[in-house]
Amino acid sequence: MTEPRPAASGLVEEVASVLRERIYAGRLAPGERLRQEGLAGELGVSRTPLREAIRQLEQDGLLRVDPRNGARVVSGDRDTLLQAYELRAVVDGLAARLAARARPGAGRIRELRAILAAQRAALDPWEARTYTAANVDFHEHLLHLSGNEFLLDRAPLLRMTAQVFTPVALIDPAGARRAVTEHTAIVGAVEAGDEAAAERLARAHIETTIEQLRGDAAHARR
Repeated sequence: MTEPRPAASGLVEEVASVLRERIYAGRLAPGERLRQEGLAGELGVSRTPLREAIRQLEQDGLLRVDPRNGARVVSGDRDTLLQAYELRAVVDGLAARLAARARPGAGRIRELRAILAAQRAALDPWEARTYTAANVDFHEHLLHLSGNEFLLDRAPLLRMTAQVFTPVALIDPAGARRAVTEHTAIVGAVEAGDEAAAERLARAHIETTIEQLRGDAAHARR
C-alpha cells in the first residue's frame, strides 16, 4: 500500500506525519540518515517543506540535525534511552496525578480497561508488536485524561521510548506481564481519584525500566 501524496494544505504537517510514522514503524531506523533529495522526489514535494518537516521532528526529539552530516533518526543507544525515561517518569507521574484529579467518567475508565484487555491478550501467545501498540495507547490515554496541553506535547517522547527504541528496551513477555499488572493498579488509583497513589504508581512503573537500563549498562561495563 503506497502512502498518499501530501496535500497542498498543511503540506509541512503532512510531510512531518509521513516521516514520523515511518520512524515509529521502523522503516527509518535509529541512526539512519535521511536522504533529503530522494525523500523530496518520493513524496512529490520541494526541499523547502521537507526541511520544515525535518525541523518539526527535530523539535519532537525524533531527529538529530547536524549542519555537516544532515538529519538522522535519533540513535537508540542506552544512555539516550535512559535520559528519555528519566523525563518520562516525571511526565507519566504527573499525567496520572492529573487524570485522578479529573475523575474521568465510567466511559473513559472502560476505554482504559479495554486497552488493558488488549495488552493481556498479547501476552499469550506473545505478540510484541500488538503489545507495544496497546502500551502506547494506554500511556497516551493517560496523557489525554490529564487535560494538560503541555503534557500532551510530550506524546512524541512516549512514542520515541516505546516504539523507536523498543529493540533497546528489550521488552519480553515477563516484563510485559509485570507492566500490565502495574497498569491495572494505576487505573484503579485514577478511578478512585487517588492523586498521590496514581502518581506514585505511574512513576514507579517507569522507574522499574530505568533501574533495568542502569543495571544493563553496569553489566556491560564489567
